[in-house]
Amino acid sequence: MGGVWQTIWQGDAVSRGVALLLLAMSVASWVVILWKGWLLRRAVRDVQTSTAAFWQAGYLDEAQQRLKTFDPRRLVLPLLEAARTIEQAAPQTLAAAGDRSQQLTRVLRDALHRVLHRLQFGQVLLATVGSTAPFVGLLGTVWGIYHALTEIGIDGKFRIEQVSGPVGEALVMTAAGLAVAIPAVLAYNVLGRQIARIEADLEGFARDLRELLVHHQERAQ
Repeated sequence: MGGVWQTIWQGDAVSRGVALLLLAMSVASWVVILWKGWLLRRAVRDVQTSTAAFWQAGYLDEAQQRLKTFDPRRLVLPLLEAARTIEQAAPQTLAAAGDRSQQLTRVLRDALHRVLHRLQFGQVLLATVGSTAPFVGLLGTVWGIYHALTEIGIDGKFRIEQVSGPVGEALVMTAAGLAVAIPAVLAYNVLGRQIARIEADLEGFARDLRELLVHHQERAQ
C-alpha cells in the first residue's frame, strides 16, 4: 500500500490533486462525524433532562432558571425565551398582531428552526462527501488508466507489466473514494436519525409550551 501511495504521489498534478482532495474529504468528514456524534449524544440527554426539569418547576421564572442549569447547550431554553418575548412586544406592530396562540406559534417556530439549524450543521458536508467521493476516486482511476495506455502507445510494444501495475494502482483511487464515502453516508443516516429524534422532542415541547402559555393567559383574564 505504501508503494501504491508513493507511486500516486510521484504522479502528475492531477493524480496528486485527487489524492489530496480525497484525504481532505476524509479528514473533514471524520472530524464532523466525531464532533456531531459527541454533540448529539449529549443533546438527546440534555433535551430529556431539561424538559423534565421544566415541568417540575412551580412557575415560569423558576422553570427558566432551571433550564439555564440543565440546558447548557441551549436547545430548550431558546424556546421559552422566545415565547416570553411576546410579553415585551411593542403594541401597534405586526409582532403583536393576532391572538396569543398565533403569536406563540410564530415565535416558537422561528426559535425551533434556529435550534435545528445548529443541530444540522455538518450534515451537508457529510452528504456532499458521501455523494462525490466515489466520483473523485473514479476520476483518479480514469486518469491513471489513461496515462498507462498513453505509455503503451508511445512505447509501441504491449507488455502485461506495463498495464498491470499502473492500472492496479489507478484502481486504488476508486477504492479510496469508496472508503471515504461509505463512512460519510453511514454517519449521515445515523446522525440524521438522532437529529430527527431531538426534533420530535423539541416540537412536542414547543406545542405543550404554547398550550400552557395560552391557558395561562386565559386564566389571567
